[in-house]
Order: sequence, then structure tokens, then C-alpha cells
Amino acid sequence: MKLLIVDDSNIMRKAIGKYLSEFNLEIVGNAENGEKAVELFKEHLPDLVTLDITMPRMDGLTCLSKMMEIKPDARVLIISALKDNATAIQAVKLGARGFLSKPFNEKTLQEEITACLK
Repeated sequence: MKLLIVDDSNIMRKAIGKYLSEFNLEIVGNAENGEKAVELFKEHLPDLVTLDITMPRMDGLTCLSKMMEIKPDARVLIISALKDNATAIQAVKLGARGFLSKPFNEKTLQEEITACLK
């Protein structure tokens, strides 16, 4: 399965990649903003995406909408510091499979990814 990691923090992108290394996912790209994420998504059509909400150039919810237009069956896990329920509900309505609040640990991320892959 192909994975795209989208977060404006380089440290967070590296942590997500490291935490998911045991899943045998092919990381096809890392994006630091929504515009680059959509470009990489179109190019690689990943099966799984971890997606931040608060990013420069294009926010995560707009990015999610564009991804769902391109590949409606993509599995997207929102990973965000925003903890309000309205944002999580909106993300799920747009097609996200799950919502994980920052900060998180390796075990929590792995559990959420496992749920997204079902």
C-alpha cells in the first residue's frame, strides 16, 4: 500500500513515517502544505494519507475535499492539533476515515491506522 504523509512540520512527518514503519507501507511522498499534497496525490494515487489540517497554502479540509474528488476510496487519517468536534465531524463528512489529535504516541497512531485500513 502507498502512503502519503502531509504535515507542515518536518519533525511530525518523520515521526509518522517512523511509527508506521512496521506496516510495510511504501511512502510515496511527504508534503508540507496542501498544494504539494494534492500534486503528490494526483501523481501517486496513494491508498492511505495522513493529513494535517492547519497548513500553509491550502488547509487540510480543502486538501481532503480535492483528494476525495480524485480518489474517493482513499483512506485518509486526519492528524491535527485542533481538538474541536466540529472539525472532526466535518473531516469525516468530507471522507476522512479517522481523526487523531496531536500530540499522539506510536501506539495510538498505529491503532488509528489499523482502523483506517479495515
